[in-house]
Amino acid sequence: MGDRKEARDAEFQSFVIGRWPRLMRTAFLLTGEQHAAEDLVQSTLEQVYVAWRRVGSADDPEAYVRRVMINAHARRHRRKLREFLAPKDDSGLAREIADTGDRIAQAEDRSALLKALAQLPPRQREAVVLRYWEDLTETQTAEAMGCSVGSVKSNAAKGIAKLRAIPGLVDMATQGGRK
Repeated sequence: MGDRKEARDAEFQSFVIGRWPRLMRTAFLLTGEQHAAEDLVQSTLEQVYVAWRRVGSADDPEAYVRRVMINAHARRHRRKLREFLAPKDDSGLAREIADTGDRIAQAEDRSALLKALAQLPPRQREAVVLRYWEDLTETQTAEAMGCSVGSVKSNAAKGIAKLRAIPGLVDMATQGGRK
């Protein structure tokens, strides 16, 4: 019995080590603050650890964990906790450490993008983050958000339209595309 628990613990530890950067990136984009992102990931992993036998044997453990994280974030938002993606001045902004190979990290003005993302309503922000940062399919995003594919399409389209309406982002994207 002890050997199985040790093996399960080792499997969980390996999962956490391998997925930590991606989970943190998603949590940061959802919450907008490094400490809140760490809290969200840690509380998610606490919940998942308790059920790891079931989670580890799931077809896609990462999708399961992502769904738990989205639900935890939604519960916090429903309680009307205020989230700030960027403070009014950048002096206290905790910077996200991007994965190597993260194309978004190549953006010249990441803070402008984060501030624009902060202007989106929570469901639109979730849809945009999951679809375009996490590169999930519409079906995977719908599963993570606990909604229909149509809701994902609608929220993502509205979110992208709002982002496109921000002049600074359009200029940044246009300049970045010419280089």
